[in-house]
Amino acid sequence: MRQDPGSLIQRDRARLWHPYAAASPDLPLWEVEAAGGARLRLRSEDGTRHHVVDAMSSWWSVIHGYRHPMLDAAARRQLDSFSHVMFGGLTHAPAVELAERLVDLAPTAPGRPALERVFLADSGSVAVEVALKLAVQFQTASGKPSRQRFLSLRGGYHGDTFAAMGVCDPVDGMHSAFPGLLAGNVFVPRPPAASSATPETVKRWASELADITAAHSGELAAIIVEPVLQGAGGMFAYPPECLTALRGMADRHGLLLIFDEIATGFGRTGELFAAGHAGVVPDIMCVGKALTGGYLTLAAMLCTGEIAATVSGGRAGALLHGPTFMGNPLACAVANASLGLIEDGGWRADVARIGAGLASGLAPALALEAVREVRTLGAVGVIELRDAVDVAAVTAAAIRHGVWVRPFRNLVYTMPPYISTAADIEQITAGMTAAVAEVHGHHAARRPDAA
Repeated sequence: MRQDPGSLIQRDRARLWHPYAAASPDLPLWEVEAAGGARLRLRSEDGTRHHVVDAMSSWWSVIHGYRHPMLDAAARRQLDSFSHVMFGGLTHAPAVELAERLVDLAPTAPGRPALERVFLADSGSVAVEVALKLAVQFQTASGKPSRQRFLSLRGGYHGDTFAAMGVCDPVDGMHSAFPGLLAGNVFVPRPPAASSATPETVKRWASELADITAAHSGELAAIIVEPVLQGAGGMFAYPPECLTALRGMADRHGLLLIFDEIATGFGRTGELFAAGHAGVVPDIMCVGKALTGGYLTLAAMLCTGEIAATVSGGRAGALLHGPTFMGNPLACAVANASLGLIEDGGWRADVARIGAGLASGLAPALALEAVREVRTLGAVGVIELRDAVDVAAVTAAAIRHGVWVRPFRNLVYTMPPYISTAADIEQITAGMTAAVAEVHGHHAARRPDAA
């Protein structure tokens, strides 16, 4: 039955719940009619069509763009065989191949145990849950059952499920919404910002890290951090040397080091994994988002052979987790195709090219009084405002300039697909800057120190 132009959005408002939103939200919605490459075709509630560059890669996952022929073909081939089977007692080629690829791609360093065991999960939050459970099981199986808490960074974000929420920032996260239900973990100050850090500030931060870790070491199972770039906690970049300090603290006190590479993995920061910026190898690593190129939900947790053997030899005799859709063959097949594109190596030049375009294209935003800072890292570009962003107004203004963004807090940012052309990046940066100027224009003026 043919629907009137605005009816799909109206039906959505009557039945669906969107992320971080009230039911029947007042925020505007746009219908996606088509997607291809780095672009979306949207229709607004009044029926107006907009052709936009997706500056978000659909929350950082669609790194190869929409409707990529190799990913489409991989999905079709797997559909011709089977789309899903349970993973309990059964196995299949896509899952085995994916585990082998992930192990081959995982960070390594001389003298460090390799990440060689893979647990396939439904989503990034679930991968983090599994990593945290694994760390506690490891400590218990190692004769240290009192070690059940975690050390994390202020400003961190690791997911929305309960254990994951518990290691997110205790103030900016969701702790206040669930009083008494989240585990009481240990937090250290956010590292110094990469843009202003000095050897002295990093040293002072590492000293504070050492003091806090030592004070709680007997109750800690692991340290968990987003390496180099904190994503949803503020798109905050910090020096790679901090990872070296974290590795040292974990080793000194018998803690496991968990890297949450769900947002940073697969090239986004300029290294295949953000751990590579410091040459540090974690004991456990979580990946997701771009794993399937944004086609299907899938994540993975990797750990060392020693951890796997210790937990398997413990009283439980198993890692106590098992999602219904674990190792979904369709998702694994697409992930293998996505990793095949990554293994070709072209991503590195693409990310460098995009990073240069973002840096030059966003620089004019510094001339706006409303803007506190512009920063880039790899294929990530951020305009940080002095005050909270008007999400609805900036989103709508950016769409008028042909760009899809999803601002939050005081940030208007982009993580574009790696296939984005120079023209795409120019459109993204110009659209972001124009949207900020239009919406927050009552603060706009050339600062005396602006170039």
